[in-house]
Amino acid sequence: MSHLHTRTDPGPATTAGPGRGLRFTLILAAGTFAVGTDAFVVAGLLPDMADALRVSTAAAGQSVTVFALSYAILAPVLSTLTARLPRRTLLVTALLVLAVGNLVSAGADTLPVLIVGRIVAAAGAAAYTPNAGAAGASLVPPALRGRALAVVIGGLTVATALGVPLGGLTGRWLGWRAALVAVALLALAVAVAVRLAMPALPGAPAVPLRARLAALRRPGVLAVLPLTVIGMAACYTVYAFAVPTLGALGVGAYQVNLMLLVYGVGAVVGNVASGYATDRWGAVPVLVTGYAAMAVALGVLGALSTAGSAPTILVALLVGAWGAASWCQTPAQQHRLIAAAPQQAPLVVSLNSSAIYLGIGLGTTAGAAALPSGVPTMYALGAAGAVVALLVLHLGQRITRRDGAVAS
Repeated sequence: MSHLHTRTDPGPATTAGPGRGLRFTLILAAGTFAVGTDAFVVAGLLPDMADALRVSTAAAGQSVTVFALSYAILAPVLSTLTARLPRRTLLVTALLVLAVGNLVSAGADTLPVLIVGRIVAAAGAAAYTPNAGAAGASLVPPALRGRALAVVIGGLTVATALGVPLGGLTGRWLGWRAALVAVALLALAVAVAVRLAMPALPGAPAVPLRARLAALRRPGVLAVLPLTVIGMAACYTVYAFAVPTLGALGVGAYQVNLMLLVYGVGAVVGNVASGYATDRWGAVPVLVTGYAAMAVALGVLGALSTAGSAPTILVALLVGAWGAASWCQTPAQQHRLIAAAPQQAPLVVSLNSSAIYLGIGLGTTAGAAALPSGVPTMYALGAAGAVVALLVLHLGQRITRRDGAVAS
């Protein structure tokens, strides 16, 4: 998930040496690891959460939807409101808010309390990650900013591959509340490390929200963002309900965490490969390949689920392909956005981050609605979403060619 967030204006570089600056970014990466784990660990915990709160799994899935939608809405708003705050103060505060949100969620005895906790956690995540990237970029010379950003956002990638399954295992061994408490403790530990180790960094110039949203008037941008929403909704129609959807394939409760690890590894590989492939062949061929692979993987998994079981190795291969297809989207999408609005690159990629979480929220809502109809229906809905993404991509290409925008 290294593509979920982008930096705001990195601001003036500090006097920290390159080596020291990159070491500071490792602390920031621990925070993005906590954010990434928190955002997606719930997928492996939903049935237990539902039992504890005496609601259906679909109802418990609202916690994923609310987190994602809250992040999507709050990210640009908080970025505007907190622009002038010193970075270290902002980062520490965001991590504390993330921790509080997880503690509230862990102590919830009703669904409404859990929802409140997830909204608070989303606010902390939305404030932390873009500013962690900005701080990391400002700690090193300009020539090392790309590397610093890769380190900071690498925490999200590691969370995709390791944090979510490890959180799921913690939930299995100690309960879902313990998994959320563990994320809170990690956030608190990183907050202390940031306060003690990070140098003071000034805030950035304020950019009005109206200016941030002005890029939406560009045809090239309008052609890209809806595709992000549809593509992420397609993959998260099923992912948010990993336990029942994989269980329908004969995957046991403990094996679900192994499959989430496979998904995460696929996501990392797909993300990295997408970056290289986009540079070499362009964004559109990468997206066509990714959406086609997602449609096939989810379609085959749906067909296998009707039988009630499938060979574990086959399921693992399909889940890995699904993960790679899901997370190959955004490097290519970011490339298209930057090409369409090069002077507003940080802003449009930030909007893409909001579109990602909006898609996750909508996909989770669709999955919850389809759950009573059966797991095959959920897989079919996800596969259909990938096909729709292909059609929207084709339509977007026609729009951008007509208006002279660059989108490939």
